[in-house]
Amino acid sequence: MMSGRSSAVAAGVCGALFIVYCFYFDRKRRSDPQFKEKLRERRRERRGYCDKSGGARLPDLRDAEAVQKFFLEEIQLGEELLLQGDFERCVDHLSNAIAVCGQPHQLVQVLQQTLPPPVFQMLQAKLPNTRVFSSQHLTEDDVE
Repeated sequence: MMSGRSSAVAAGVCGALFIVYCFYFDRKRRSDPQFKEKLRERRRERRGYCDKSGGARLPDLRDAEAVQKFFLEEIQLGEELLLQGDFERCVDHLSNAIAVCGQPHQLVQVLQQTLPPPVFQMLQAKLPNTRVFSSQHLTEDDVE
């Protein structure tokens, strides 16, 4: 009878130690300064927005919900990177948003009003390379 009770106590202690370890590990993981960025990157990869080369892959343009979600995520990432001072990656994400935007010229005009001039010039230099503007001729009148 004592062996049954002692094994139940041992199992309870082992379970409690496992739960304490899980809390410790989770706290250590969350205190990592790069935790949020790594989490966002893993989620983007899981959703299939990133290809193997590290660039963003455009969603199926026939799926309006996926396009809208991709557009909003790219705008948000661009804003976050702008605030962090990572202008090159900011321009990459904003150009991805422009590529899937239904009215890219209006978006470019809004970005011209809101972005600092050097960042907008980086974006303007990248625009002819995006899929939307590679088929259309973008003139200075379109973005100013």
